[in-house]
Amino acid sequence: MSGNPDINTRKDITLLVNTFYEKVRKEDTLGPIFNGIISDWDAHLEILTDFWESQLFLKRKYTGDPIKAHIKTDNFMGNTMSMEHFGIWLNLWFATIDELFSGDTAWIAKNRARKMNTMLFLKIFEHRAAK
Repeated sequence: MSGNPDINTRKDITLLVNTFYEKVRKEDTLGPIFNGIISDWDAHLEILTDFWESQLFLKRKYTGDPIKAHIKTDNFMGNTMSMEHFGIWLNLWFATIDELFSGDTAWIAKNRARKMNTMLFLKIFEHRAAK
């Protein structure tokens, strides 16, 4: 792990995102959800690469709304998204980073994911309560 390079370029982010979502698509709990919602994986992976490039390198490429996207997913799931889903996602994200990278930016990628994970989970429950 410690001999791995840090996340330094968009190419590194592309590798991270693609490797991670290969795992997500095969995971027993998350796979059916993601595969049931996303029809154009190439386009989705490009959006997610833009998102993480914006997060890690402060490049303004991503223009989407992750809160709306996750609320839409929760609605698709009949409002059954739980902390378990977020935990599985976060564990896969950390494992993928550890497999491929190490260093300051890799740590930032983990920390940002952890913070977003909590925020998105709370926003979903706020939305449910407001219905």
